[in-house]
Amino acid sequence: MTPGNEDELAQLIRGANGPLRITGGGTRPIGQADGEALTTRGLSGISLYEPGALTLVAGAGTPLAEIEAALAAENQRLAFEPMDHRTLLGTDGTPTLGGMVAANASGPRRISVGACRDFMLGVRFVDGAGNIVKNGGRVMKNVTGYDLVKLLTGSYGTLGVVTEVALKVMPDVETTGTLTISGLSDSDAVAALAAALGSPFEVTGAAHLPKSPDGTPQTLVRIEGFETSVRYRSERLKEVLTPFGDVTADVGGDTARWQAIRDVTALAQQDGDVWRISAKPSEAPEIVARADAKAVQYDWGGGLIWLLCEAGRDLRAALGTYDGHATLIRGSADVPTFQPEAPALAKITAGLRAKFDPRGILNPGIMT
Repeated sequence: MTPGNEDELAQLIRGANGPLRITGGGTRPIGQADGEALTTRGLSGISLYEPGALTLVAGAGTPLAEIEAALAAENQRLAFEPMDHRTLLGTDGTPTLGGMVAANASGPRRISVGACRDFMLGVRFVDGAGNIVKNGGRVMKNVTGYDLVKLLTGSYGTLGVVTEVALKVMPDVETTGTLTISGLSDSDAVAALAAALGSPFEVTGAAHLPKSPDGTPQTLVRIEGFETSVRYRSERLKEVLTPFGDVTADVGGDTARWQAIRDVTALAQQDGDVWRISAKPSEAPEIVARADAKAVQYDWGGGLIWLLCEAGRDLRAALGTYDGHATLIRGSADVPTFQPEAPALAKITAGLRAKFDPRGILNPGIMT
């Protein structure tokens, strides 16, 4: 089913006799959801773009490439750097605005600017009863009552089908600088990233590859802005990082490496299950040691860990108790895709789903 507008979508949901599997561009088949496919690809197009107000409104089925092209023409961007899952998951299709919102997709820059959720201004969606709901608007801090905008972001289509999104966008930067240290152990790398993030030099990327494309460990720190500022901050940041090893600085728009980190290409096109771990950065090296993974990537200064593990393995059992959660992004393990919730939180989640989707027809089971 491919509704062409919001009213058609509402009618389809009201008339549904069974579960619906909500999809956008088909690039993120994360989690197991049964039911008849309902895609938002027909709800496409930018309806409002005001560069001076840093505001964009578009349909949920709008390809992200179309949005990014419109922003680039005005020297603007989506600051939170949404991940493209196609390489990692081996999928085709076209990433869409609604899919980005449903997954709260955010990249390396989240450590400095926040996640997709933090740039959401307003949302329109159809709930599981077929009601059209609007929340938020086109300016910041205009929400009264419940902030459904943030609630819907990252809900994977289980509370409602997003039809339109209003976003805050940001100016693009003049240049990018990347500082690299080679050969660090995981624990030393996390310490170096913590030092960089604790500095006043506005780090916008902090990653570590235990095995980079050339086979050596590489610890990467990114800064962005006007070229003069980036060059100055690169030199000052080298002073912070020098105690950890030899530091090289590359100023001039090294975007390819950070795109690869954003899209986790280091774990792509290899057999095995892919896990996404959120954890305290200080605990990350110990978690990785317990995981016994085939390939690893640290992001967000160690707060986000990507692991490629043996297929079918219950990684959560191997990791034991820690302050964080694990999501099975790609794999065959017979375990829930998302981390099981604590009883109190699970009760709240069930209550929300019962309110927004009383028949339980929207992506049932995908997050449980």
